[in-house]
Order: sequence, then structure tokens, then C-alpha cells
Amino acid sequence: MKEKFSFSEIKNFLKKKGFVINEKKKSNYGSLSRTFLTSLIIILIFFITPFVIDVTKKSTIISKENENILKKLTKNENSKLDSEINHNFVFDDVLQLEDQPTDTVRLSASTIEELFQSTNYNLDDVRKNKLVKPIRLTFLPEEIKQIENIKKRKDLFIQIILPLVIKENNKIKLDRNKLFSILNRNQNTTVEKNWLNAKFKQYGVVNKDLSTLKIRMDEVPASMAIAQAAKETGWGTSRFAQEGNALFGQWTWTGEGIKPAGADNNTTHKVMKFKVLQASVKAYQRNLNTHSTYKNFRSARAQLRDKSQKLDSVVLIEYLDKYAETGKAYVRILQQIIRQNNLEDFDDAKLLPMSINLESLI
Repeated sequence: MKEKFSFSEIKNFLKKKGFVINEKKKSNYGSLSRTFLTSLIIILIFFITPFVIDVTKKSTIISKENENILKKLTKNENSKLDSEINHNFVFDDVLQLEDQPTDTVRLSASTIEELFQSTNYNLDDVRKNKLVKPIRLTFLPEEIKQIENIKKRKDLFIQIILPLVIKENNKIKLDRNKLFSILNRNQNTTVEKNWLNAKFKQYGVVNKDLSTLKIRMDEVPASMAIAQAAKETGWGTSRFAQEGNALFGQWTWTGEGIKPAGADNNTTHKVMKFKVLQASVKAYQRNLNTHSTYKNFRSARAQLRDKSQKLDSVVLIEYLDKYAETGKAYVRILQQIIRQNNLEDFDDAKLLPMSINLESLI
């Protein structure tokens, strides 16, 4: 028989760990299974710290040692950690998003809203303080299409997508800093040369041209990514987003995908699908940074960098007219989405730290 937990028991568990929960709003979680609640407890812990971890039913992708760590976190065991394990452990590196199983938990819109409220994650605060809680969800909630209040639906969508976009930009930013550090040295080590070769491959630079790599290895403004995701998914309501985590409507002719409804029988393309939302963001950025169609976009971005100017999404979107068949009309819609929703407020937002000392939780 599966043990059940009440919401008050969850709050007591978190309070014993030294965390503070906003208790203005109550929910009845008595009917939820232990599997779901264990995942929920982990999420709450890492959001409040703040920290991030994906909600999963299984941990088959986690190594044996790290699985033991997760058990110690959820069961509050008092045994000591293996001395070889880094205590400033980042779970983000353990849970490889692209390799996650497809049977991860999909949270409801009301549960997500409860979590956001409990962790004081709201867009007004982000606009003011430029800090984003690293809450990284696996799926969009099915109920998002049922939210009649348009502003509420949009805000929920942005709250879900923003941490995913910043996370990928952070990876690129770290790589870019490392690239310039390597280029400023007279002589590079074997490790650095191997790293460069890996990045040449990652960014599709076949001739190992460093100037091309510098142009391609760069961020995509958060406002641009959110606007395109909103347009391509109808603010998270489209079938492609719901069934395939496809936030940007990317096509595939060979990979796994979803065939558009009403498509001609002779149509061979599908909309690319992903196991998790983060993988969709990653593929989108790689597309803009490597595909020949977006060469002018990358050149315009590089010019802004050379002038030490901000990456202005309204300007850069001018070069994405080939992203959709509607061309310039598509560009104007994206610019309108950015302006009407003040999305550029999020371009300089930063994720809060994502590491934690595990000893403090055991």
C-alpha cells in the first residue's frame, strides 16, 4: 500500500529543513501518491533554496551513487555520504534532460501556480530585481489552454519558459568566456585544443575557423525566444507543444516528430518532438546558431557585440523573416509580441544559484 502525505506534513518536513513556505493558500494533497509527493518535496526544497531539479517518477538515468543521494534526501537518512562525492553537488548535471524517460510527471496548472506562489516567483519581482528562480519544469500543463484570463495564461507561460532560456544562454555564455580566454593565450594545452575541436563540431564549423566559431557561439535574447515560443505554440496551447514539447515549431524530415493536422499526404516533414521542454530550447538555439538560413541574424548579432551594444531582439528579429513562410509579417508579429508584453524586461534577468550543500539536508 502506498503511503499518503498531507500538505501540512509536507510543510512540516520543509520547516524542519529550515525552509519557509508562503502559507496564504492551502491545497489538499491527501489523494496524491507517495511517488508524486516525493518528487514534489524535492522540487519544493530546491526551488526555495533556490535550486532546481526535474520532477521524475523514475531515476534510471541517475548513477547508483547519485540515486543513493536522492534517497537520503527524501527519506532523511542519517548515514554519511561517500567521501568521494562532491558535497557542492549540482543535480542539474546528474539529470541529463535529453536522456530522461518519457513517463515523467506532468504537473497541473493549479499545482504549478501553487509552487510559484509558495516560492515567491512572479514576473513583477523579476522585472524589478532581475532575478529568476531556477524552476525548470519538464512539461507545459495541459490546463493552460483552459485559463480564460489571457494575462494569467501568458504570465504562466513566461514563468515556465524563462528559466529554460536563461539556462541555455548561461551555458553559451560560459563557453564563450572560455573561448575568448583560450584565444588570448599564446599557446594552448591539449585539453584546450580538444575542447575547441568539440566546439567546432557542436557549432558545425567544418573548417575550424575561429572567427566563425565566435560568431556562432553566442546567446539568443530571452525576449526573442519567449516571443517565438509564444507565437509558435499559441502561448503553450498548441498540440505540438502539449504532445511533443515543441516550443519553436522546428521541422524534421528524418527524426521523430508530429505530422501537422490536415497536411498533404505527400508531405514528408513533421514538427520535431522532444522528451522535455529544455531539449526544445536547446535545439532552437542550436538552429539559430548553426543553420545557414540565419547567417544574417548571426552577423547582425556580431555587429552589436563589436559595438558593445545590447542584443536588441526587436532589431535582430528583422533577420528571422525566413523562419516562417509569412516572412516579414511573421517578423512584425514577433516584434508586436515583444512590445505588448514588455518581454525585453527579461533580457538582463539572471538565474539564482543552482548548487547546494547536501550535508545540510541530511
